[in-house]
Amino acid sequence: MRLTTIGTGTAAPHATRTAAAHLVTAGRVSLLLDCGAGSVHRMASLGVAWQSITHVALTHFHADHVADVVMLVMGWRWGQLPARTEPVTIYGPAGTGAFMERLAAVYGSWLLSPGFALTVRELGADEIVKLPDDVTLTLTPVPHTAESVAYSVAQDATRLVYTGDTGYDERFADWAAGCDVLLSECSLPESMAIREHLTPRQAGAMAARANARRLVLTHFYPPVESVDIVAEVAEQYTGPVVLATDGWSIEF
Repeated sequence: MRLTTIGTGTAAPHATRTAAAHLVTAGRVSLLLDCGAGSVHRMASLGVAWQSITHVALTHFHADHVADVVMLVMGWRWGQLPARTEPVTIYGPAGTGAFMERLAAVYGSWLLSPGFALTVRELGADEIVKLPDDVTLTLTPVPHTAESVAYSVAQDATRLVYTGDTGYDERFADWAAGCDVLLSECSLPESMAIREHLTPRQAGAMAARANARRLVLTHFYPPVESVDIVAEVAEQYTGPVVLATDGWSIEF
């Protein structure tokens, strides 16, 4: 399994970080976790095979996580020759179908009928989606917006968990227990802490409770980059910590 962090930024415009998007590849599966503003062109600049994405999973409907969904489908339909023919499934929490229909009402019905099979599927917390090559996808609610979810991607004994946007949540940490990689948001410094996002110490505390083998941090608002993130995480979590950048990759 390989993780590539496409976009490690937020709603704040940033010179080197575009909005949230992360690619997990395992066997025939190429799963894009979120598709925030700017992430499709970022994939092209990084040499990431956006044409080969097989599945998309959305955590919630804020623009820094979903604004490039339209661009991605446009790219598949009109941005390559020949146009895409392979099917794609877009997963998400309750409301994803209505969200896609609203986009189609603005941009055109082609968005849901782009010339290849595009399926939109809403997932419940107890569902296990079986993807090719023994990859499974599951989700769980997290405290951010009413619909926000986190995802687990597993293949055999290997597991990645992605928080999406979340506040501190011990229930989520227990759900993520034993994961090989915890891909966690790390939005704000302690001085700006709010319930809907994580600080470095909170991200470290959740990683420690989950006994994650590796903590990869993403979703940095500019103020948090002015503090010693690794040192503050280490107050709670003693495992390896990565401050992800756009284009960073790891195989595990």
